[in-house]
Amino acid sequence: MHLDVRLQTMQAADALISRVSQKQLVPSRAPIHSYTLIKPPTALPSSDSIMTQAVPPSTRPLSPKSLLATDHSTMPMNFSLPPHTGIEQTCYASVEEPLSARIERLGRERPSVFKTFWSEVIFVFSISMSQLLTDFFVSGFTVILPTLIRELDIPQASSVWPTTAFSLVIASTLLVFGRLGDMYGGYPIFLGGLTWLLVWSIIAGFSINPIMLNICRALQGFGPAASLPTGVMLMGSLYRPGPRKNLVFAIYGTSAVFGFFGGIVVAGLVGQFLRWGFFFWIGAILTAITLATSYLSIPHTKARQKHSDVAMDYFGAFIIVCGLTLVVFAITQSAHASMGWRTPYIPVCFVLGILSLCIAAYIETSVAAQPLLPASIFATPAIKPLLLALFFLYGTSGIFSVYGTLYFQNIMGATSLQVVAWYVPLGVAGLLLSVLEGYVLHIVPGRVLLIASGLGALGSQLLLALIPIGGNYWAWIFPATILSTIGIDLSTIYMTVFITTALPAAQQGLAGGLINSVLHLGVGVILGLTDIIQSATFEEQGSGASYKNTFWFGVAAGAVSLVLMAIWGKLPAAKSDMTADEKRKWAEQAEQPLPSPTDTSAVRS
Repeated sequence: MHLDVRLQTMQAADALISRVSQKQLVPSRAPIHSYTLIKPPTALPSSDSIMTQAVPPSTRPLSPKSLLATDHSTMPMNFSLPPHTGIEQTCYASVEEPLSARIERLGRERPSVFKTFWSEVIFVFSISMSQLLTDFFVSGFTVILPTLIRELDIPQASSVWPTTAFSLVIASTLLVFGRLGDMYGGYPIFLGGLTWLLVWSIIAGFSINPIMLNICRALQGFGPAASLPTGVMLMGSLYRPGPRKNLVFAIYGTSAVFGFFGGIVVAGLVGQFLRWGFFFWIGAILTAITLATSYLSIPHTKARQKHSDVAMDYFGAFIIVCGLTLVVFAITQSAHASMGWRTPYIPVCFVLGILSLCIAAYIETSVAAQPLLPASIFATPAIKPLLLALFFLYGTSGIFSVYGTLYFQNIMGATSLQVVAWYVPLGVAGLLLSVLEGYVLHIVPGRVLLIASGLGALGSQLLLALIPIGGNYWAWIFPATILSTIGIDLSTIYMTVFITTALPAAQQGLAGGLINSVLHLGVGVILGLTDIIQSATFEEQGSGASYKNTFWFGVAAGAVSLVLMAIWGKLPAAKSDMTADEKRKWAEQAEQPLPSPTDTSAVRS
């Protein structure tokens, strides 16, 4: 008995394939080692649209490209019912979906690893919390620092280090942990980073002197340094380019705003009503919750995937970490050294840091077999000037959070709780803006978003620099807060999506490390330079004018960022597309001769 069955839907074809793979249907007339089972292209373009079962060496199945070239391909599939029935069937599966429509559909669908909507929600929450916690411990510590200076008797010249140590460790080691994520999978490195942050957050709350506090803050930094790049890696590897990925990364970007705002709120309340250690312990509780949800929600099959061909450039990594640490240390400490840059160890550290970075550049380009920063990563169009633009732009956010807060408290006379209230629009605007961007990122060209971001950062700093004595909150601080959110959110979310889409799966950890390194180095270096300006002009001009000088420096940084984005920001909207790996495979297949789609020799015994 012979039956011809035409499958009009992808779901029907999938059901048939499932039955064949489970041996509810078995191949007829041909031994198991000599047939090819051809499937309509319902999986991702990167995976084979043809399921090949032990194909003989002389037979090569059709490529996804040849199958998708025709919108209405008809492909044979030989199978029979279990042997005792003696009934043989031949199925012709019809492909009805054009390639462009299929890519668009896949860019909107929930990844198949998430069985339910809520499993995806918990996953996104877990990854976003790693970003939130980082900004929580940065912004909140700035608010609680005056209390720590008083209770732990921290010298004024050393007060910068509890704040700087955390960010410095993160910025200098992000690339290393990103590579470790590519080597061993994002899952263990991500959970390890959260565990490490949990332990040292608890210990930091029991600090009894400045030295212990500085050590705890520095060791705390290794936690986010591990979780930030691997968090981006996990999301970048699970989500295809398209609207769904845009929305997920928009939520991820929003978490930074909530972390910044939440840190200020918690630190303000702790400083007003509780012992300062509760700031760290509340952060530890949030970290423990994130650790638990991450363990339960991160898909292990993808997260634990290792890339055996990826190796660590240990010597290059060591030199890069040393170079970055010495340079940032020299810039930051110079403002508080007894004789500034004339203090002997300041120029020595700076020169050694620059030399280390020069040596690292030589190693990465000429010696290392697998450099920490491969040249291919910078082959993406306009990536270098845009990363430099992000460096300056994120530095302006550091100026706003540190010197803006100091100006509000010391010059405008705002209490801690007033500062918290003043930052409320930051959280609200950040949420609304990020969600909106997630929905329009595939429509609006990247250049428009980047220029708007640069204008926001520039406008925010300009308003702070022009606040008159006795200036009104609604006329100056409120719009500056909104513009600051626009400046950070638009560019950071778009560039994170852009870079993770441009790089292959084996470099997603590197992508996360690179984007976060630029952002945190921007904050560290720009804040170090503004610290020099503020300290140098404080005695002559007073605290108010010295703070204004830092804002004018922020105006200059914002202007540089805006110019770079306007010139080199000619990037497209983040539409549904193939991944970098899919494009590479298709390019390789295009160079090879392919058999005719009507060739059925592989299914004959």
